[in-house]
Amino acid sequence: MVTFWVSVLAVSALLYVLLDGFDLGIGILFGLTRDEERRRAMVSAVAPIWDGNETWLVATGVVLWGTFPIVYATLMSAFYLPLLLMLAGLILRGVAFEFRNKTQRMRWLWDAGFAGGSLVAAFMQGTMIGALVEGLPIAHGEYAGGEFGWLSAFSVLCGVGLCLGYTLLGACWLIRKCDGEVRASAYRLIPYLSLALLVFLVVVFVYALAENLQVMGRWLDRPYLFAFPLVAAVAAIVLTVSVRHRRDGPPFSMGALVFVAAFGTLAVSFWPYMIPFSITIQQAAAPHSSLAFLFWGAGLVVFPLMLLYTVMSYRVFRGKVHPSSTYH
Repeated sequence: MVTFWVSVLAVSALLYVLLDGFDLGIGILFGLTRDEERRRAMVSAVAPIWDGNETWLVATGVVLWGTFPIVYATLMSAFYLPLLLMLAGLILRGVAFEFRNKTQRMRWLWDAGFAGGSLVAAFMQGTMIGALVEGLPIAHGEYAGGEFGWLSAFSVLCGVGLCLGYTLLGACWLIRKCDGEVRASAYRLIPYLSLALLVFLVVVFVYALAENLQVMGRWLDRPYLFAFPLVAAVAAIVLTVSVRHRRDGPPFSMGALVFVAAFGTLAVSFWPYMIPFSITIQQAAAPHSSLAFLFWGAGLVVFPLMLLYTVMSYRVFRGKVHPSSTYH
């Protein structure tokens, strides 16, 4: 049961990062665009699926609450403020998504809300990941870092890095879904975003070495971890070639593969801890009776239905969007 629910949690979190990641990235790119026709095309590229993408965030939270309550309680205590800011950003961008098509005079306000909400949500997610990698202050199984224990130079750096990664993923999605100037602009942006992301990775690696972060010791103990950066490097090369030859299919798949490799790196580096390096999976798991009870409902019915819905929605709304199409 424990292994099953860890797997479900990992899949839910990964799907959220991939699906809402490009969604948030397009929101950030939206703020850098001034042409209304291009903005309409960008909104149309995510209109049928953006709401479903955020479902995986809810699923991740529910699974964590039901199956690993100690981790849920600890993370809520540590990340109360960044979680509130992230949710506020997601709510703001959702409201702005609907309202921008209902007004002319105040559209600039909702456009700013859509872009700003996307940026805040992405940045907060990155800071929380950075705080986990750096290590949360845990004493006697409880968070002991105060309201701003999650905030550091490293977590801020990771927040910036995730914004860059999401923006790159968003540009790759625009190539897949759009034509004309939106597609051309995405092709132009990808080399710069890729270079910025590479610089970020180098800086993070140097910082981790300089600060002697505990996670770095795992690379010496587990040399097979180097397989994940190798996969990411191959994906980056294929992405570069496909962008150079203007092939619309591979960029998003390769960008997603880079994220999968990064996710796998963190997951294997932290194993068997759920909160590195304080609370293990076995320590955090709910009683077997609770895990088994949830398995027969959420595990066998709800989770497979969510996967089926996601596959069907992307299947139904496949193909390019028309530049003149609108959300409604």
